Amino acid sequence: MTFERFPLDARVRAGIQSAGYSEPTPIQQQAIPPILAGRDLLGIAQTGTGKTAAFMLPILQRLLANPGRGVRALILAPTRELAEQIHQATRIFGKRTGVRSVAIYGGVSKVRQVEGLRRGADVVVACPGRLLDLAGERSLDLSRVEVLVLDEADRMCDMGFLPDIRRILKLVPQRRQTLFFAATMPDEIRTLADSILHNPATVQIGVIAPPKTVSHALYPVSSGLKKQLLLAVLERRAAGRALIFTRTKHRARSLARDLDKQGYRVQQLQGNMTQNRRQDAIDGFRGNKYDILVATDVASRGIDVAGIAHVINYDMPDTADAYTHRVGRTGRAEQTGEALTLAQPEDEPIVRQVERVLGEPLQRLRLADFNYEGFNPESRPKGDGNGSGKPRPRPSNGNGRRQNVPRARRNGARRARPRR
Repeated sequence: MTFERFPLDARVRAGIQSAGYSEPTPIQQQAIPPILAGRDLLGIAQTGTGKTAAFMLPILQRLLANPGRGVRALILAPTRELAEQIHQATRIFGKRTGVRSVAIYGGVSKVRQVEGLRRGADVVVACPGRLLDLAGERSLDLSRVEVLVLDEADRMCDMGFLPDIRRILKLVPQRRQTLFFAATMPDEIRTLADSILHNPATVQIGVIAPPKTVSHALYPVSSGLKKQLLLAVLERRAAGRALIFTRTKHRARSLARDLDKQGYRVQQLQGNMTQNRRQDAIDGFRGNKYDILVATDVASRGIDVAGIAHVINYDMPDTADAYTHRVGRTGRAEQTGEALTLAQPEDEPIVRQVERVLGEPLQRLRLADFNYEGFNPESRPKGDGNGSGKPRPRPSNGNGRRQNVPRARRNGARRARPRR
């Protein structure tokens, strides 16, 4: 199937070509027709499935087919990174259409955002907080919105945006098309979707588990040895960019600093950084200035960087859903990737949840020649999540280390400091 099967304006097709798209992804195949027909839509899909094009292409088609003035499409996103990513995609897809898009989010000056609105915006991509600020200042009029998109609505609710979303719903017309996307559907999200969608088409794509192209394994370790073990793992890993997740902003800063001292080309990404610094970090990682990005969960959604070879959970995430979104940064577009987790004994309940999602046990690895200082990485809590309570078989190579992980300096792996 190709995009030629969709009744899209030639100018929209030109944008698809500019983006390098040839065949629609499954969610695009299923979601574009009902959106073009004007129906509300409930899309259940994880990141990396092509959601942005699934809603943006029909929006552009609608704006071209029925010209009008004012903000006619509003897209809400949970993070600045995702908002900027959608905004940039809108500019690419709409390159030949004349449709104007403005991104609105906190952490940067309002001046340029207000100027963009005054010049005229057809599409606004926004985080809820800054959107309400500008609406309260009368810098933004939402009375002409025809299409409302809630992207990663579950994440927005996790971040405490549900009250803001309800306030925004009062600012847009009741007669509108609403497109609602989430990766999970807990009761709170289901209630919200039911309250704002009218007879929606439902599309569900690959939300159960991470991409099949990602391999998964964990290294059991005590808390006091995690940093040393990470350094040893990095020393042995194959070439390629790595995204390392920590649970706190302080740990992201500290770990990035320590890796820099070891000579790695590394940058941090966490919530206390200004938006400009955060964008510089993402751009540097995307542009191969950095080989390693140490991030909090602010980066687990909304970052679309090709060629991430490894996702390393320095800290185990709080939920299996968070694990899915973290490791979804690798193995994208059918490429292979590797997800490694440094797991402490107290992480075992979440490990079990992840194994249920994956449908198989996580391979436990022991790093050869590493001094565990009395900690036994092969000891497991009783009933370790394999469904039987029995110990899992040890890896077949005898020492638990993967045979296909070369030394860091093979294959051209770089370890030079970033240029200052």
